[in-house]
Amino acid sequence: MCGIVGYIGYRDAFPIIIKGLQRLEYRGYDSAGIALFDGKDINLAKTKGKVEDLKNKASEISQKGSLGVGHTRWATHGVPNDVNSHPHYSNSGDLVIIHNGIIENYESIKKELSKRGYIFSSDTDTEVLVNLIEEVKKTEDVMLGKAVQLALNQVVGAYAIAVFDKRKPDEIVVAKLGSPLAIGIGEDEFFIASDASPFIEFTNNAVYLEDEEMAIIRLGKEIKLRKIKDDSVAYPRILELQMNLEEIEKGGYEHFMLKEIYEQPRAIKDTYRGRLHADQGLIRMAGIDQNLEKFTNANRIIIVACGTSWHAGLVAEYIFEDLARISVEVEYASEFRYRNPVITDKDVLIAISQSGETADTLAAIKLAKEKGAFVFGVCNVVGSTIARETDAGAYTHAGPEIGVASTKAFTTQITVLTLIALKLAKAKGVFSETKYHEYLTELETIPAKVERALESNPLIEIIANVYKDSTNCLYLGRGYNFPVALEGALKLKEISYIHAEGYPAAEMKHGPIALIDEHMPVFVIATKKGHYEKVVSNIQEIKSRKGKIIAIVTEGDEQVRDLADHVIEVPETLESLTPLLTTIPLQLLSYHIAVMRDCNVDQPRNLAKSVTVE
Repeated sequence: MCGIVGYIGYRDAFPIIIKGLQRLEYRGYDSAGIALFDGKDINLAKTKGKVEDLKNKASEISQKGSLGVGHTRWATHGVPNDVNSHPHYSNSGDLVIIHNGIIENYESIKKELSKRGYIFSSDTDTEVLVNLIEEVKKTEDVMLGKAVQLALNQVVGAYAIAVFDKRKPDEIVVAKLGSPLAIGIGEDEFFIASDASPFIEFTNNAVYLEDEEMAIIRLGKEIKLRKIKDDSVAYPRILELQMNLEEIEKGGYEHFMLKEIYEQPRAIKDTYRGRLHADQGLIRMAGIDQNLEKFTNANRIIIVACGTSWHAGLVAEYIFEDLARISVEVEYASEFRYRNPVITDKDVLIAISQSGETADTLAAIKLAKEKGAFVFGVCNVVGSTIARETDAGAYTHAGPEIGVASTKAFTTQITVLTLIALKLAKAKGVFSETKYHEYLTELETIPAKVERALESNPLIEIIANVYKDSTNCLYLGRGYNFPVALEGALKLKEISYIHAEGYPAAEMKHGPIALIDEHMPVFVIATKKGHYEKVVSNIQEIKSRKGKIIAIVTEGDEQVRDLADHVIEVPETLESLTPLLTTIPLQLLSYHIAVMRDCNVDQPRNLAKSVTVE
């Protein structure tokens, strides 16, 4: 996880780095640090806590200098404290490093360096790496760039690093393996960051390093790209960024999460814009159009993902099998490669990730490609590693998602996957023209129906106040809305720290019903489309055990209203599209409960947005 920022140019580096760290704080907020070179000395400030704490700490140092690096940390090696915070010095004090990732063989390197007289003040793998670079630089008598290349050939693990030498302050060396790293290119200045958000107001030109690439960035010169393995020359591809500054600001909302919940109507529309042509009966998706036979001839589709993206994959399983009649398996990416899965060249693997950088999902992609499977990516970030590593793919166009608890990523992923399923259903001839047009037309109405679902926010806030002090909650759904129940429970756990579990409604009798009493809130998704009578029976079973029932129902429902303690209505739609609506009230409930419990909604404890390490 972790976020890294660097600057070299003609401006004051301090405000650029601090603001950049604030924008990357979703990647980790256990500690933060900054190192600035003022032309003579390196001025270092670092502290346990958040970037706001770092700003206070940095008032004790000189903030001058047009060269600097900063870091916001999600702790792996070493507890969160001032000493383990980045940046780290080499023993000589000449080299400074920031690092996102894990050096797996750091212990053996540390022992060897200790024998050679190196002293370590922290428990981090990063301090070991910077001293390894220094040792190589000294013993091989090479420049910093070459020392980084040689040192990285000795390490095992993942990294995005930026290193500078105070004796050569016109240069920063960066390198990447497994963790993301972008270089912003301005006029006589360069920006370094884990993603483009820290430098978007300064330049829209960026280079994204590929795995096992490094770059030597020198003022007044072009970036030099080299391959880490053999030091061969690589050539940068400069991308023009589409992001704008307004997308990464709160825009008047109290929290990013609330802003992103309310952005969903637009995000869903942006995701199908240019792809869905209901009036013509067409879905145009280049990644599918160019590989249609791969999908239609596949023995099965394997979906790999983590967290919220895994829940979107579960919804997709229902959609693909129901609409397109293609066998689907949904796998946790974190377990996929460790169980020796059976994969053939007749399989299609769909990898889903908001960030496009999820380490476990990338490992699953690598394994599937080795086995000959066709790999299709669904992600949100243009130029991300998954976008580059897959054979083809589709972006979700959700826009930047800053809140750690994912919201609009979930609904836009479902939108993309629905488009794919509909396109395959048409290609396979399993849909009548009438049914096909009905689905296309209805999908176009979803943004307006999400707007209507959001109108329940005042009622949801009242309900949240009733249950904000609960210690346990159950979420129940059937069919397409079983994954929504899982997602609702995850949201509540993530941001309010209330224990919650999601189940298929029929599974309640196989254990969870033992937990139900007058203190247990049970959130039930009971829309008219999809096993309605069965869910009503489940609600009656809860009521007979005095459980508190909060039901998500279709507008105008009367039967569940008579049984439930609270009812939240969503507009009616086709069964396969209901998850796009039923998830909205559950997102808002989680948000309001977390706010009422004084939790940090956008930065929940122990979490990070982009999981780039195992």
